[in-house]
Amino acid sequence: MNKNDIITLKIEDIGIDGEGIGKLDGMTFFVKDAVIGDEIEARITKLKKNYGYARVEQIVKPSGFRTEPKCELHRRCGGCQIQAMDYAKQLEFKENKVKNNLIRLGGFHADFVDSVMEPIVGMENPYRYRNKAQFPIGKDKEGNIIAGFYASHTHSIIPVKDCMLGVAENREILEAILSYMRECHIEPYDEKTGRGLVRHALIRYGFTTKEIMVCLVVNGRKLPAQNVLVEKLQAIPGMTSISMNINQKNTNVILGEQTETIWGQPYITDYIHLRDCTNFERTGKAISYHISPQSFYQVNPEQTEKLYSLALEYAGLTGKESVWDLYCGIGTISLFLAQKAKQVYGVEIVPQAIEDARANARLNGMDNVSFFVGKAEEVLPEQYEKHQVYADVIVVDPPRKGCDTVCLDTIVKMGPKRVVYVSCDSATLARDVKYLGERGYQVEKVRCCDMFGHSTHVETVVKLERKN
Repeated sequence: MNKNDIITLKIEDIGIDGEGIGKLDGMTFFVKDAVIGDEIEARITKLKKNYGYARVEQIVKPSGFRTEPKCELHRRCGGCQIQAMDYAKQLEFKENKVKNNLIRLGGFHADFVDSVMEPIVGMENPYRYRNKAQFPIGKDKEGNIIAGFYASHTHSIIPVKDCMLGVAENREILEAILSYMRECHIEPYDEKTGRGLVRHALIRYGFTTKEIMVCLVVNGRKLPAQNVLVEKLQAIPGMTSISMNINQKNTNVILGEQTETIWGQPYITDYIHLRDCTNFERTGKAISYHISPQSFYQVNPEQTEKLYSLALEYAGLTGKESVWDLYCGIGTISLFLAQKAKQVYGVEIVPQAIEDARANARLNGMDNVSFFVGKAEEVLPEQYEKHQVYADVIVVDPPRKGCDTVCLDTIVKMGPKRVVYVSCDSATLARDVKYLGERGYQVEKVRCCDMFGHSTHVETVVKLERKN
């Protein structure tokens, strides 16, 4: 076999990134956009000693799990790896991904994992669920200004007028921004030369309040003819905040450190409601949040309510507990916990996020929440060793790299009755719960929550109890 050969494959499995897996003459092939059960003709794109990569040339016999994607760009865009897969099969794939990582990386027995895993929490509608979108701005080959998304594993922009995962309002907003740039002769940023002004358009939408925020990321300190931009955006119903973020660095990081409000408020407001974890009906008081351009806020509000309600249920609070919330962001989980805890302490490394968290606590009239700026692996040991603080329950919601071992060791020293681990990466989750398990904490419950339909990502909540 050689590169560019056409081969016939039966797709028998799914890889961790959603690629189809088929075998031929002892070689394993990973095929993007192939669905388990497909019979395909594929072109070899890369060969290694025992495995290779290929792309779909023709679907000879479609899988029973294959469905017609709503987005015609799904194969080119890097955002929706498994949109061609039936949604029920997507949920099964994500649940198995977490389960396999707990077995393979966590060292747990398959029967034990089956006994503690609860059914995955799926979406009622896996489209139009994102409250945030970041569109790079550039030019096509003809020199036309375009907005869209990067093609998979590249920085080539695919023009996108209406992403099916984002809100419908994004289309009108992008048209207004591109119209402003054309009329006022504003050049988009060019990564190769470092010239041009507009780099990205960041859009946030409040699902409950219907408030809209637009933030242009610019390679400069001024936005020419900004009154024209404001006039166009102001006409869109729900427009609440228009701002400019300054990023003059040659970097892949989207947002710079400084943001200036051009019109309206520096934030939008949205609400998260507590839900009953049996049927996930809304119940109890809603918590309001101010969200700025740089705030970390979960992109799927419908599923966020379910995810945080699960975390609160697993925390098992009675109103008497002292709770630490590590990697707390703008205090989203902290304020949920504060409804049923005696005292909550949040820790986050980003100073602006802690300012937002304190403001959100005041906004909701909660005086049983305190926040610390710093790394969890530094703040927690300092508070434990110097100030003898303790915790009945500790909640962690770390980034993809998981928890630092110093942080995990301090959790063990503090000896909370319960640890609730909220994870966006099941591989590091498995590693960390194994570490805690070897130091006296037993996994009691595991439940996945699909926050990112049509992608391979999944959130997971784990409840761990300290053994007597």
